[in-house]
Amino acid sequence: MADKEDKKDAPLSNATPRFDPKPVNVGGESLVDRIYPHRKKIAIFIVSGFAIWAVIAVVIHFRESGQQKATAKIAAVLEVGERKVREPNATPDPKDKEPSFADPKERAAAILDAIAKQGTEAAGPTYRASLLVQVGKLDEAITEYKKAQSQIGLDGVLAREGLGLAQEMKATAEKDATTRQKGLEEALMTFQAMQPDEKGPRRAFALYHQGRVFELLGKQADAKAMFEKAKEAGKEAAELTQLIDERLASLGT
Repeated sequence: MADKEDKKDAPLSNATPRFDPKPVNVGGESLVDRIYPHRKKIAIFIVSGFAIWAVIAVVIHFRESGQQKATAKIAAVLEVGERKVREPNATPDPKDKEPSFADPKERAAAILDAIAKQGTEAAGPTYRASLLVQVGKLDEAITEYKKAQSQIGLDGVLAREGLGLAQEMKATAEKDATTRQKGLEEALMTFQAMQPDEKGPRRAFALYHQGRVFELLGKQADAKAMFEKAKEAGKEAAELTQLIDERLASLGT
């Protein structure tokens, strides 16, 4: 199941804050210099993950809530989420029956408004958190992810993965080096707890995220070891394997 989800990753435009790591000097050459040729692909990979979590979280929540009396509220939220996003610089089509959105960020904001009007039972915390990330409200997203991180099964895994990424994004935006390192270490701990089951869903991604954060912290040896583990765990996921190989190459492996 995890492999199928991984292969559905698709880039988002302006969906989340830009992933822009600051330099960490390693061996006389900054980390950014080493990974610069791969920054765009790495950023897209991280950002696109939120689209998958949003879809999975809302499907699970709506499926479970379908037997409840809140069906009408859920349908109202779904109606907003199903409206299309226009191509860049495109103008609204007057023939459209429903209003479209200029970008995914605008749609995420509209869905959050719909959830607020219908009540929190219209969406689970992981889904709300993924939307908050898309509109740039990282602190609120972190709070929502923490509400769901103890859930059993895939729900909990996705919540912890989203939490780790939100913590990482917040940390990399920090200008103070001490605060930045503390934030990255917090994200690392979240990724370490993300999927402890070696055969569980998204295990390879849990290892991959740990490798990325080790790299940001300037711990090359730990990063390489974790990337190798992630590669072995996710050997059937071609896209992930390619990203890992590029990471290893940037580290001089």
